[in-house]
Amino acid sequence: MEELIILEKTKEMLQYGNQVLLHFPKCERFSLVVDIKKSMYEIFRLCIIANKKYYKKTTLQNLDIEIEVLRGFLVYAVSPEVKYISIKKYEIWSKKINEIGNILGGWIKSQKK
Repeated sequence: MEELIILEKTKEMLQYGNQVLLHFPKCERFSLVVDIKKSMYEIFRLCIIANKKYYKKTTLQNLDIEIEVLRGFLVYAVSPEVKYISIKKYEIWSKKINEIGNILGGWIKSQKK
């Protein structure tokens, strides 16, 4: 069985994100890092669920919301007051998330037909 493109992209985002999270300060390892990881794994989980469900609308909406939550965490992590990750790492990670968001947008449009 062929794997969904969105699942492949989510796995790539997870791998990159986990590498970046290793370099967060020790004081954030049990709070912000845990929240970011939960959000990434929830995105992965919702992709699998949406693929298996017959009626996908609410699951796809939840997936869209979780992507926005993850984006919010990343914006916070790169903010001038916090600066846990570099702009370069933020750009790479953000592109991966945006790619997932674009695929999801197409999936949502196809479900509306």
